[in-house]
Amino acid sequence: MSLILAVGAQNIFVLRQGLLRRHVAAICLFAALSDAILIWTGVIGFGIISTIAPSFTQIMTWIGALFLATYGGLRFWAAYKGVYDVEMTQGGTTLRKALVTLAAFTLLNPHVYLDTLGLIGAVSAQYGSMADKYAFATGASFGSLVFFFGLGYGARVLAPVMTSPKAWRFLDIGVGLTMWTIAVVLIAT
Repeated sequence: MSLILAVGAQNIFVLRQGLLRRHVAAICLFAALSDAILIWTGVIGFGIISTIAPSFTQIMTWIGALFLATYGGLRFWAAYKGVYDVEMTQGGTTLRKALVTLAAFTLLNPHVYLDTLGLIGAVSAQYGSMADKYAFATGASFGSLVFFFGLGYGARVLAPVMTSPKAWRFLDIGVGLTMWTIAVVLIAT
């Protein structure tokens, strides 16, 4: 759960969709299933990817940093423009576009590979039997499912605060700062 709870682009996007009450079930399910696939891949195939493609992490770091910097810039632009009528109405992003964006946040983020393939894979190595490894992967996957649905549907608690353009502007500035910070940390590390 500690890896899943880390604030990142994927989590912020799920929160944003929850605030907007758009495609929440599909978004939460996609995020949880993506994590589950990566968790199971990490538990089953720890070490294989890094042996086969040692430069994979570095390439994904640069792609991920570019994507995060671009998305952060878009959030700053949205805050500058300040047009939030669409955000506060039922219009907006289609399910397909929302899922493609979430897929990019999930799959272009090198930390997701380090956390799920590397760290979770390494933690699972402490379990001797495959049954114990599978139980660990099942628990981590269930934790992801609970977290994403809690985040997506729990965002409704914040929804009354998000009724003004000023609140959306602050959210966009916060998201932009977070995305740029994560991009800088990715490149720096």
